[in-house]
Amino acid sequence: MFHLGWFLGDSYGIHPWLGPWNGHSKDEWMKPGLYVDLTTSLERAGFDFLFIEDTAMVEDTLHGSMETSLKYGIMAPKNDPLPLMPLLTAATRHIGIISTISTIQYPPFLAARMMTSLDHLTEGRAGMNVVTSVTNRVAQNFGYDEHMEHDERYIQAEEWMDVCTKLWNSWDPDAYVGDTETPMLVDHTKVRTIDHVGTYFKVRGPLNTMPGPQHRPVIGQAGNSIPGRDLAAKHADTMLAFGTSVEQMKAFREDMRQRMITAGRKPDDLKVMFLATPIIGATDAEAQAKAERMSKAAAEAPLDTKLWGLSYVSGGTVDFGKFSLDEPLPEIIGNGEQSSLARFYERSKGKTFGEALATRGSVGGDLGLVGSADTVAVKMGEIMDEVGGDGFLIYPEMNRLTMAEICDGLGAALQKRGLVRTNYEFPTFRENLLAF
Repeated sequence: MFHLGWFLGDSYGIHPWLGPWNGHSKDEWMKPGLYVDLTTSLERAGFDFLFIEDTAMVEDTLHGSMETSLKYGIMAPKNDPLPLMPLLTAATRHIGIISTISTIQYPPFLAARMMTSLDHLTEGRAGMNVVTSVTNRVAQNFGYDEHMEHDERYIQAEEWMDVCTKLWNSWDPDAYVGDTETPMLVDHTKVRTIDHVGTYFKVRGPLNTMPGPQHRPVIGQAGNSIPGRDLAAKHADTMLAFGTSVEQMKAFREDMRQRMITAGRKPDDLKVMFLATPIIGATDAEAQAKAERMSKAAAEAPLDTKLWGLSYVSGGTVDFGKFSLDEPLPEIIGNGEQSSLARFYERSKGKTFGEALATRGSVGGDLGLVGSADTVAVKMGEIMDEVGGDGFLIYPEMNRLTMAEICDGLGAALQKRGLVRTNYEFPTFRENLLAF
């Protein structure tokens, strides 16, 4: 068996709102119904978790204007996803919820306390995706003139995670006594300060709340650069990875397993989840026609939206609107999602900038996952057999049609073949994630 997650790439924010299947999304994205429907559907299909992205800015790198962001609803408007977590677990019984927390937005004490509180509220189903944030615009909302250099922010994130871990461990598991006879609520000898003094943080501790059901939340990580991989190897329980081919996926997973050993951890304690965008139809022919329509729509998307995407992943350091479309693009990695831009340049070799933009599609590719639910289920099983595990992070367009296609179509087909879970063996998110 392998694991499944759903990547909510538009977070608790505006989702696709112009297409024929997007209903009342433009008026309802801020309400709870869509997210409750999604989470209950995912649990029915045996998904391990919902993975929620987040950013805290209105991007204006392209042309120095917020117009493209707000005209098309790209990453804005967007609400804070953390309050969604207990609401979604109240509507379900087993599935885990991972929400994004940035190391430049949340001081480690606030993050550790927030996630412990959410672990209690969700009864052991809370997780956090630790990110360093991408753009200058986020950094400037939290007191920085510009974002720190890519590798340095991962050095900061290492210390940030160390502080959070110390805070979660500042209470022994049996510190809470609850003895009404003595009386003793908490044994003070089992709670201690952490007295952390580092390069970026100075935190006394201890955490002022007792450990949640998982003691520490499930930790997710989404950076595929070398510093991102090292951070995941040291701290993460699951990570988002890009899957472009079976060979690349296998090599990435083996690399992460070796990094886990180097970090002194068991390789099976990190679940590498490969981003994938299955395209499902009632028949293979219908799915193929749908894929062709989607490719055509991506090619014909407004030019500014494509330029916006590149400008964003540069970390807000490069306005891609200034380059000629008739010439090859200079290879500028920027200070943002460096692995994302590197993949774009790799696919752009031998093309003008305009030609490269015309073929720019889904960030995850489809890995050949186009067909009926049964056809795609078989392909997914074959890919995981070759890769060796651990699972897929499904990233479809967000609407109720794709929910049904993925959860009641593909999910059911995978369950029928014994490829994904049909039940949850344990009460907590981490236990279920590590069950196989």
